[in-house]
Amino acid sequence: MSSGFERTDNEVITEAESPEIVGSTAVTVVLSRCQIIASNCVLCRGTETIHLTVDQKPDREDELLRIEEQDGKVINWNGARVFGVLAMSRAIGDRYLRPWIIPVPEISFTTRTDEDECLIIASDGLWDVMSNNEVGELARRILRRRRRYAAAGEVTAAQTVADSLTEIAVGRNSSDNISVIVVDLKSKKKQRNT
Repeated sequence: MSSGFERTDNEVITEAESPEIVGSTAVTVVLSRCQIIASNCVLCRGTETIHLTVDQKPDREDELLRIEEQDGKVINWNGARVFGVLAMSRAIGDRYLRPWIIPVPEISFTTRTDEDECLIIASDGLWDVMSNNEVGELARRILRRRRRYAAAGEVTAAQTVADSLTEIAVGRNSSDNISVIVVDLKSKKKQRNT
């Protein structure tokens, strides 16, 4: 996964129209029967909401230290930003902020349990206006209700959660792009058991 981020970063830099100023963060999940391998993802497990990695913000103690050790600066300009520009400390592209911005995100390995409800994979447009716990509570409530009363041919419970979270973020005037994917970790088990 790490080498995939590095390869993508190199492609962005060589293929982009303006390779110095083009950039993005990424979220990834690899899901198996027993593991969740993720970068930038939230897991709803039972009554808990678990952020599988810590936000890669430039004012996070370890990230700030890494940036400053390479003579970089974190400036508070409408939030902590690398040189007052980028609010993330890890991103693909953004070559003009190297070596302070690196392309490989933190990656976590989590053992799956029967209590795992869903994964929420989203961009900053959601996380800037909603907390992990708020998102998790809403997701669990909608998933459980929709699973109970779902009819064939209806929009899936996971899609309903994603749509609801997007609408809330828009309603709260999120100023960043809003992308939300919800993976229902219970739907397949229920289908196999019926």
